[in-house]
Amino acid sequence: MRFIKGDKIILIGDSITDAGRLSDPEQVGDGYYRLIRDYYLASFPELNLQFINKGVGGNRVTDLFDRWQDDVIALQPNWVSVMIGINDVWRQLDSPGIEQVYPNDFERIYTDILTKLKEQTDAKIILMEPTIIEENLASKGNHLLVDYVQIVNDLAVKFDALLVPTNKVFRQYVEGGYDNNLTTDHVHMNSIGNMLLAKTWIETVQN
Repeated sequence: MRFIKGDKIILIGDSITDAGRLSDPEQVGDGYYRLIRDYYLASFPELNLQFINKGVGGNRVTDLFDRWQDDVIALQPNWVSVMIGINDVWRQLDSPGIEQVYPNDFERIYTDILTKLKEQTDAKIILMEPTIIEENLASKGNHLLVDYVQIVNDLAVKFDALLVPTNKVFRQYVEGGYDNNLTTDHVHMNSIGNMLLAKTWIETVQN
């Protein structure tokens, strides 16, 4: 068990983390975050862990940069789990008119926020690979995503972070040719996708 009594654990990201938390009286949402939180609160109630969902729908790494001080640094967490990158790629496909976040900028901004986290808190870092864009692994979105996944892997080494291999696990699942989809619309998780995310996160953190 990596967590100790009283740890504050923030999970931050886009709509996959958000999963409707703002309309949820508990501010939890119905995604992988809820499954992770419930697993730990049910399994280790004596630790009195505090989980905080800071997912916001539509966010890219630039949005995390804008709210990093208020939503992360100011809370002085013990752990921060970040999953970002899907919208940085998806917006290149569905919103070509907006300013794009290409790999060089993604790496620079991501490095900046993680540096601030290291310098201004004692938090340990968990980095989640962005998942997939379409269950067709040959899609343009998944092709573009490769560089972003590699950046997350590189940053995990640079910042001595736990790496949750969610892209790898999702790709393996799709390659298995199972009848089950993982998403509702090629990006957002269905219940199976959320369970696979939570399972991969918990297994990584527990090892």
